[in-house]
Amino acid sequence: MDEAVITGEVLLRLQRSERGVICNVSNRHAHLTQEHIEKLFGQGYKLTKLRDLMQPGEYAAKETLTLNGPKGKLKKIRILGPPREFSQLEISRTDTYTTGIKAPLRSSGDLKDTPGGWLIGPHGSVQLVSGIIVGRRHIHMTPPDADFFKVKDGQNVRVRTRPPRSVVFEDVLVRVSPDYALECHIDTDEANSCDLKSPSEVFLS
Repeated sequence: MDEAVITGEVLLRLQRSERGVICNVSNRHAHLTQEHIEKLFGQGYKLTKLRDLMQPGEYAAKETLTLNGPKGKLKKIRILGPPREFSQLEISRTDTYTTGIKAPLRSSGDLKDTPGGWLIGPHGSVQLVSGIIVGRRHIHMTPPDADFFKVKDGQNVRVRTRPPRSVVFEDVLVRVSPDYALECHIDTDEANSCDLKSPSEVFLS
C-alpha cells in the first residue's frame, strides 16, 4: 500500500479515536403502552414530563412504578415517555438478584422469551407477561456519525472511558438512525465499575 495512503488511514483512525461521545448512565426504567399507563394511573392518564432526554422526542416522566418479582420489589422505577407500542422494563443485573427475575441481556425491543412481573402503580397493577431485560450497552448514532466513525448499524465496537478508573467496554452495539442523537448508554453496574457519571465523555477504541 502507498505510504501516503497508510499515513492518511492512520490519521483518520487517530481522529476518530479522539472524538468524544457523550455517555449517560441508564438507570432502571420503564417504557409503557398507553393502555398500561391508564391501568397503573387511571383512565385517560397522560405522563407528565420531568425533563427531556438526549434522544429526540424522549423524556423522563415524573411518574414511577414498582416492580414486584419472586424475591423482592424495586420501587420508584422511572417511566420514560412518550408511550410505546409495547411495554418494556430495563433493569440491571444487580436488580435481577434483588427481584429474582431472570432477565436476559438484550437490545431494546428484543423481547422474545423474556420474563415478566407485576407492575404496581397508584391506581392499579399490571401483570406484564414478558418484556423485562438487562439492556445491552450501546451507542446511538446518526448516519453522518456512523460515516465519521466508519461503523454501521448492528456492529459491535470497543469504547474506552477516561482515567482514573478507565476501562474498555467490548461489544458495544451501534444503533444508527436519522432520528437519533450521538449518545452512548451503559447501565449502573457498568458505570459503577469505572466511576462513570452522567454525562461523561467516552471514546471509540
